[in-house]
Amino acid sequence: MTRTAAGATTTDGRWVGRSLRRFEDARFLRGKGRYLADIALPGMLHMAVLRSPHAHARLIAIRSEAARAVPGVVAVLTAADLAGRVQPLPTDAREGAQVVPVGHPILAAGKVRYVGEAVAAVVAETHQAAVDARDLVEVDYDPLPALVDARTAQGAAIVLHEKAPDNVLVRWRRAGGDVGAAFSAARRVVRGTFHIPRLAAAPMETRGALAAHDPGTGVLTVWCSAQDPHRPRAQLSRVLGLPDDRIRTIVPDVGGGFGSKGALAPEAAAAAVAAMDLSRPVRWIEDRRENLLASYQGRGLDAEVEMAVGEGGQILGVRARLIADVGAYLYPSTGGPPLSTAMLLTGVYDIPAAEVDLVGVATNKVPTGPYRGAGRPEAALIVERMIDLVAADLDLDPLEVRRRNFIPPERFPYANPLGFTYDSGNYGQALDRAAALLEYDRWREEQRRARAAGRLFGIGMATFIERAGPGVWESAAAIVNPSGRVTVRTGSHSQGQGHETSFAQIAADVLGIAPQAVVVQQGDSAVVPRGVGTFGSRSTAVGGSALVVALEKIRTKATRIAAHLLEAAPEDIVWDGDRLHVRGMASRNVTFQQVAAAAYNPSRVPPGTEMGLDATGYFALTGPVFPFGAHAAVVEVDRDTGALHIIRLVAVDDAGRIVNPLLAEGQVRGSAAQGLGQVLSEQVVYDESGQPQTATFAEYGLLRAPDLPPLVSEFLETLSPLNPLGAKGIGEAGCIGIPAAVANAVADALAPLGVRHVDFPFSSAKLWQLIGGD
Repeated sequence: MTRTAAGATTTDGRWVGRSLRRFEDARFLRGKGRYLADIALPGMLHMAVLRSPHAHARLIAIRSEAARAVPGVVAVLTAADLAGRVQPLPTDAREGAQVVPVGHPILAAGKVRYVGEAVAAVVAETHQAAVDARDLVEVDYDPLPALVDARTAQGAAIVLHEKAPDNVLVRWRRAGGDVGAAFSAARRVVRGTFHIPRLAAAPMETRGALAAHDPGTGVLTVWCSAQDPHRPRAQLSRVLGLPDDRIRTIVPDVGGGFGSKGALAPEAAAAAVAAMDLSRPVRWIEDRRENLLASYQGRGLDAEVEMAVGEGGQILGVRARLIADVGAYLYPSTGGPPLSTAMLLTGVYDIPAAEVDLVGVATNKVPTGPYRGAGRPEAALIVERMIDLVAADLDLDPLEVRRRNFIPPERFPYANPLGFTYDSGNYGQALDRAAALLEYDRWREEQRRARAAGRLFGIGMATFIERAGPGVWESAAAIVNPSGRVTVRTGSHSQGQGHETSFAQIAADVLGIAPQAVVVQQGDSAVVPRGVGTFGSRSTAVGGSALVVALEKIRTKATRIAAHLLEAAPEDIVWDGDRLHVRGMASRNVTFQQVAAAAYNPSRVPPGTEMGLDATGYFALTGPVFPFGAHAAVVEVDRDTGALHIIRLVAVDDAGRIVNPLLAEGQVRGSAAQGLGQVLSEQVVYDESGQPQTATFAEYGLLRAPDLPPLVSEFLETLSPLNPLGAKGIGEAGCIGIPAAVANAVADALAPLGVRHVDFPFSSAKLWQLIGGD
């Protein structure tokens, strides 16, 4: 991947905007990272989980005698042992949705509703003993018919939950503007139908937890591979009925999350109960097959969409019906992705009227939840494919249709008809830069020559928007010690984003010091202030802003101390790097380190000023921020084999202020790779009985490094007015823009054959059949 010079960020001597290498890489490259599996406590027990082989069945009986007789086995837990002691995972209503409260159980009771659902947990002295005993637990099942297609599950005779007799667990409907008038006035109505399959997050490190209970203090400590310490603690508190101040959660280094570690794993709660019952630490770590079977999945959406189009390609209105396959139960975050899709179905376009009906339907599959992009890739795919369909119907260039419908820069803040207010944007600039980097006109000319020769050659563009910064608020604390070194404690948590570097850069700019003088602490609920966590591209915009709030308090106090030392008024103190001097008298100065030392000397702080140099900051957004971008692709489909060749990819991303372009480029690279996985080969497949067909990496088509084409990227900066950094978020952009751009390119390549649309993934077999293969 290369980033063009035009996308470079100027720094003017500041640390924010510089491409620093990640400080944390030194320990990771030397094998010094500390992951959950690296943590072992004295007397630790091991837990293995028995999972259902059936997608839908009644639980008749569970017999554990043989398992209990295995040497080393300490306990076997079933739902009967947890009855009255735990609650299912909580469910959350979002954005005005109606949600049926069918939270995921800790262990199955009465019925199992997907293959891989936890039925029993075996605790033993060794991992091998736990696994051996697990395989001896006998379960009598009465199999039931399974629902595997959300499109037919709604209103089906098979009912998965009595609380939802029509199998609908989530409902949301919203209309804005005069939709009826828009469609009445339309020159034509363009329609599209889309199926977006499920995906598996497949992090390098699977899920796990280590629980230890101190009966003396009553504190339950849980180490877990998670995206932050805050949500697991809050959810454990509700599941176990414990006050959250009796729970300490610690998140060590994390080997990837991609959204799949945002909610508490039910098995972690079972390990916590076992630890409390046995007064010994209990560790559970799933294997890869379990992760692919039982970790919640992403995407899974069907859409029927209509666009009302006026003269000249103006889009007057949108109507859509969305069916989300939410799976057998709801996690706290299950409803979030489809709601984001629904609310972004006008994309970056000035569409005055829209109406969306969304249902989240229960099926006999593992539940869904956030997966990198979490609803925004689905929206981008739907909206951008519809724009290309409009262009094809009107015989217009797809870029021209986009330009005619963009929200102009002077219209911000802009309220879309579905409930979001966009903070800032310049969508035409992003599209123009992407077209220039792609060399759009040159490739169109090449396409004309290729088509004349019978080649299937396509060009695709996608301009997208994403919602970032959910959760609204975040916390941070900072402490300056007497040597001038700074410790930052943040409620955000890194799973590879590089917070130890980027947050140090933010602190360095505010305090005029070097980033190397900053230590970033995260992941321990007993150390960091209360917070929300890392998800939805929120860390810099919300967590970084909370850090700025805390550091500005320290800066103000440091200014008072410097003024006292220099016998000047605080308003006359000027910060010049790590020196503070009297305005107009640069020789009268003190260093930041001298100020820090003075802060801990009662004789050197101003009268009435408290000793020390520390502060806590909280920052709350008034609404989400909205990064955007334009991605482009050139592809060719081999007529003989159906193989898709991606010739060129371009990504232009605008995430507001870019703190570290090198780290931002890494986020674009990683998310683009995941987006290409969805495009080329990834999908979770179930057969008609609900049995997963992609339960190992032999079947689930993860991309490899040689599969990735070169990508040219560039950053633009349209600052957000909603936070002091002007930041938005970059971590999910490639998953959002790349699939839509490639989908448009593939449809463009196959257009001469009369193919209007192709759903993911674009396997050679699928494309070959469309071309006319036997």
